[in-house]
Amino acid sequence: MRFFRFPLRVLAAVGVVLLIAILCMVTVVDRSHYEEKPFYKEWKQIIAQTKIDTTAPAGPLQVGWAKINITPNQPTPMAGYGNRRGKPYEVVHDSVYVRAMVLDNGSTRAAMVAADLLIVPPTVVERLKAKLAATDISFNQVFLGATHSHNSIGGWGDTITGELFAGEYNPDVVERIAQAMFQAIIRARDTMKPAQMTYWETIDSLNVRNRLVGEEGEVDPEVRTIQFTTKEGEKAILTSYAAHSTLLGSKVMQLSRDYPGLLVDSLERSTANFAMYMAGAVGSMGPVEKGKDDFEELVNQANGVKQSINSPEAIKETQSSAIIQAITLPLPLRDPSPRLTNIFVLRPWVFRWAFGDYPIYVKALRIGDVLMIGMPADFSGELVAELDAYATQRGLNLMITSFNGGYIGYITHDKYFNRDTYETVTMNWYGPYNGAYLQEVVRDIVDKFKK
Repeated sequence: MRFFRFPLRVLAAVGVVLLIAILCMVTVVDRSHYEEKPFYKEWKQIIAQTKIDTTAPAGPLQVGWAKINITPNQPTPMAGYGNRRGKPYEVVHDSVYVRAMVLDNGSTRAAMVAADLLIVPPTVVERLKAKLAATDISFNQVFLGATHSHNSIGGWGDTITGELFAGEYNPDVVERIAQAMFQAIIRARDTMKPAQMTYWETIDSLNVRNRLVGEEGEVDPEVRTIQFTTKEGEKAILTSYAAHSTLLGSKVMQLSRDYPGLLVDSLERSTANFAMYMAGAVGSMGPVEKGKDDFEELVNQANGVKQSINSPEAIKETQSSAIIQAITLPLPLRDPSPRLTNIFVLRPWVFRWAFGDYPIYVKALRIGDVLMIGMPADFSGELVAELDAYATQRGLNLMITSFNGGYIGYITHDKYFNRDTYETVTMNWYGPYNGAYLQEVVRDIVDKFKK
């Protein structure tokens, strides 16, 4: 019997240690309502203290634009699909860029930057902030977005999770992207010209689907477009749509901007001198695959969205002078708690160890009657319709985009919280009720900017 006593004791001790380790790493889902949490009160204090001069005079618009090619000289890891495990691309299908527009109305200057990346990486943002510090455009005045291509360059994630989705971390990649953003902003600033702004919305329900719950759910079918036209007749376009840039699957090892790249190129060949694209409320929204292979699907998707942009039925509003206002506000959240199941979650310290701990914020940019709000997430298209109506009632055209330089995972409709899906479990990092909470955040911001 003595022979067995020592091993059993060891096993018992190991079991106790493992149990303690698990308890240190795992807890249960906090299902308390967001209005009961301290972070909600903190947000209300932040928004109450935010001052927006809604009587600020409109001034004559000027706009400049620029793009910088960020295609590597040799294959690097691709970002987008975890099952690639950081493998490098094999060939360049189409080059990837950073694009910027800078706007000025005589009293306020702001920039919009769109990157042909999966997200705007927080590592890049930290370097961009430092570069902007010595210029007349602060980070608070820069509105960031991404095309959300799952076939673009990686190497920018400096955490375990970042390397899973974007490959081995390379600080040189981070510096190169940040420098490209900075250069695009400066070049755009230095080439500004007087311009008029035109805004329109069109419906494209043929090229977007609800990939989370299918026909049970809703989609955001609007294509939102801002066009600037100079006195010389040059045109610069920013457009946004909700369908995910995932027409190229994980087995396609080619560097590409996915369908937004073909869309932008097509616009520049026909409609505009310059075009840029920002992913809209892409959470739960997928493209409609139409074609014999991934590359034919790209063409069909891009052509479909372009036809919607150029719809003759579009109601267009043109302004030669406009208010420009930009804010960046910290976004309080409950403690991070990545879900393991519908009951168990990882503790906050595990999240910060695996995912990092970068600033989280929401961005807003008003240009005339258009209010752009940038979210730090894959923000669900199912949450947009009522927010759109809310803004319209207050005299504003709302454009919500995702990937503003921070990232908190997926924000889906709260009614799906208990569904066992990729978006609602694997990519839900901050607990329940965030759909309702971030809708309230958007409404609060709209109220600050309302006419």
